[in-house]
Order: sequence, then structure tokens, then C-alpha cells
Amino acid sequence: MNRIELVVSDVDGTLLTRDKALTDRARAAVHQLHQRGIGFTITSSRPTIGMHFLAAPLAISLPIGPFNGSSIVDPQMKPIEQHLLPASATQSSLDLLAEYGIDIWLFTNELWLTRNGHGEYVPHEKRAIKADPTVIDDFTPYVTRACKVVGSSSDPDLLIRCEQLMQETLGGQATAVRSQSYYLDVTPPGHNKGTFVQAIAKRLGIATDAVASIGDMQNDLAMFDVSGFSIAMGNATDEVKKHADRVTASNDEEGFAIAMEMILEENSKR
Repeated sequence: MNRIELVVSDVDGTLLTRDKALTDRARAAVHQLHQRGIGFTITSSRPTIGMHFLAAPLAISLPIGPFNGSSIVDPQMKPIEQHLLPASATQSSLDLLAEYGIDIWLFTNELWLTRNGHGEYVPHEKRAIKADPTVIDDFTPYVTRACKVVGSSSDPDLLIRCEQLMQETLGGQATAVRSQSYYLDVTPPGHNKGTFVQAIAKRLGIATDAVASIGDMQNDLAMFDVSGFSIAMGNATDEVKKHADRVTASNDEEGFAIAMEMILEENSKR
């Protein structure tokens, strides 16, 4: 492992526990990174409105990457760089998810929109992002403003099949990838967690070989691919683990903090 100068972390399933809590040990580990001069930031499939509560306790001063890194915002959540889904890709995504009977959410930079305020995962998302959805009858007025479309389902096999079909249907028009076993995200083309890592490394004037990334899901593989060192959580799928340089404990067993402590220890030897 090269000397690490920047750590980029996923949020759900990685930085936070299953109950969406930031542990004292995780917070302390990030503050130790700061003290050692190691940059730290986060990227997530979460919308912008679901990231703000982490910036202050983690003393994040670098840009943050919501919507799987397809948007870049400052720690006050003001847009630095924002990309929208092509309207045709948004409409195709809505149509395909509806055809499979999957609950649909559409996110703009400011709003979480749904036609079903009582959807199975609505309470979960409300707790996670600390925001309420806006219930609407029709997505049509928002098709040209979409930062992300999400399909949520408790049938993981259905989402895997839908992910594959969505990728075939959209081609290069958008990126379709699962951020959780129960969420399928459709985000703007050409931008992902990997391009976010590259953008932050460039901003700091460092090589991506000096970046460590940590995550647990398929959407994290893009940043694993461009980082000098990658860490999979113990709760990650076997597919994600095999793409990582190291595997830590699960998010409910302080896996994030353990990984940060390992980076600090390894850096101290260099």
C-alpha cells in the first residue's frame, strides 16, 4: 500500500451502522485522519439533502459527492458541479420500473418525489436521509430535472434482473447500479464514484495511487477501480470483496474505524 493522502468513503453500509448511526469510534478515526494531514470525504447514492448531517461531526472541508458522485457539492451542500439525467433516460427508467411493479422515487437536487407515500422503504429512507418525500400524482413535470431515479423493492433477485435489463435498455444514456440489495439507482452517464475520486484527487494535486476508498456495494466498484487502495466492508457481497485490496469487519462491528486505524498505522511506517 502506498502512503495514503486521501480517503473517500461510502456512507450506508460503510461509514454508518445498519441503524444509520455514526459511532464515536468512527468519528474519532476520521478526526485522527485530519490530524495526520490525510484528506477525508464521502460519496454516496444519497441525495444532497441526505448528506448534510455528516459534514459537521466529521469536520469535512472537501467537496462531497451525492447521487453516486454525479453531483459535487461543498460541505454546506451548495452545488459545485451538477449533472442531470437525460429526459429520455429518465422516462425509460420510470417506464421499466413501473412495468416490473417496483416502487419508484425521483430525486431532484432539492426534492424526493414519489407517487406512493406508503411504499415499503419510505420509512427507511426518511430515517436515513432525515427528510420527507413529496407525494405527487405524476412524474412528468420533473422528468427534465432528475438527478436520480430509484427503484426500491424487497425482492433482491427482481432488482438484479431489473438492473441488467435497465443497463441494456439505457446503454450509455445513464448508469444503472444497485446501491443496496433493495435499491436500484439510475444516475447521469459518465459520472460515478470513480470520477468523483479522480476529481477530488485532482483538486488536491495528488495521484489516485495515494487514495484509499472504502465501500460495500456494486456502486462502490467504480471508485475501487481508480483508487490506489480499496477496502471492502465485511458486510459486502463476495463480488465486492473480491475487487478490494483488503476486507475489514462489518459496519456493525466498527469495520470503518478499524480500516481507518489500519491506514493510520500503515502510513506511520512510511
